[in-house]
Amino acid sequence: MALSIGAGAEVQRPLATVVIGGVISSTALTLFVLPVLYGLLHRAR
Repeated sequence: MALSIGAGAEVQRPLATVVIGGVISSTALTLFVLPVLYGLLHRAR
């Protein structure tokens, strides 16, 4: 959808970009940021 060039692509492309960005950012948060934050907060106790 993000690479589509057919009819209706001008509507689908921005939505697909947002969805792909959300999936990538949520994956990065889950795999990297949350474990680091948990480690920092757990160590503080």
